[in-house]
Amino acid sequence: MRRQFFALSLMALLPLPAAAHHPMDGAMPQTLWQGFASGIGHPVIGLDHLAFLLAAGVLAAALPRGEALRAIAGFLAAGMLGLALHMADIGLGMNEALVAASVLLAGLALLVAKRVSAPALLLGFALAGLFHGHAFAEAVIGAEATPIIAYLSGLAVIQGCLMLGAMALARETSRARWLRPSMGAAASFAGFAFLVTALIA
Repeated sequence: MRRQFFALSLMALLPLPAAAHHPMDGAMPQTLWQGFASGIGHPVIGLDHLAFLLAAGVLAAALPRGEALRAIAGFLAAGMLGLALHMADIGLGMNEALVAASVLLAGLALLVAKRVSAPALLLGFALAGLFHGHAFAEAVIGAEATPIIAYLSGLAVIQGCLMLGAMALARETSRARWLRPSMGAAASFAGFAFLVTALIA
């Protein structure tokens, strides 16, 4: 019951508007600790990112463990690439809209597909990681090397934990039919709201 309450609490956050993505009130991280704390905070207070991570974890739960872990690793690796591209001043177009679209697509996949194939999930996670990582770079552009490295570490830790936690929850509650459609509906609604916001901003 406590696990179900925790999951429902997380899903209740999804339809809220995306936060400002600034755990340090917009200040540039200056130290190793500030960089790590900023990396931990960004995927949590950025509700578009949080919605995707939770939905992606539930999606991955339908795959065998090895394939699920490869898809999650692909997302994290692509995120580092997206961040590096942004820091190299290489844009990816309407990136905020693409992040929102990834949330919407993850939600729809939960609603309409019983299981996404391993190659499709790996490709989808990699593309999503590229856009999410590109967005995360905003917080450290112009920072020194030490806080940037710490920021990357924080991002990897919190994103991995959220995805693995959602996957573990989905596996443990596999007999409860409410989790997948509920998460799918919440992520779809949130992704649509984020997408509309990004397009009219």
